[in-house]
Amino acid sequence: MPLKVNISESGLTWKIEVDGTALHGKKIGDTIDGKLVSPELEGYELQITGGTDSSGFPMHPSSDGVGLRRVLLYKGWGFKTKPIGDKKKRRDVKKGMRMRKTVRANTIDESIAQLNTIVVKKGKKTLAEIFPDQNKKEEPKPQGEESQNQDNPSA
Repeated sequence: MPLKVNISESGLTWKIEVDGTALHGKKIGDTIDGKLVSPELEGYELQITGGTDSSGFPMHPSSDGVGLRRVLLYKGWGFKTKPIGDKKKRRDVKKGMRMRKTVRANTIDESIAQLNTIVVKKGKKTLAEIFPDQNKKEEPKPQGEESQNQDNPSA
């Protein structure tokens, strides 16, 4: 199963799909060589900050090993601030509120589908040069022209 790796640097995120077997056994917080992810990332050092498995469960740094765990969480990593039944209501977490949540352990294995990393050390080429197809240049929108809704011609 391919592993999707997100590389974050100064507010921008670069995405790459790799075969994740070289990363198996690494943990959240470990620093890896960029060559393990892609040969084009020579000279880069990446730090693993998190990830999710194929079912969407987040990796949690406090649970060691591989597999799913049910941990008691308080406000922060993997904890939503509103109960499941309240759709649009915004409620603050009461002081001392904790919930038991299912999370993935902190070690990368074959069940991890997406991995988040940050750049610790830059290489010779910039990430914009390595990933030219992901460069987004925002074009200014023409002023005064609004998009016409084709379903409703009177709008």
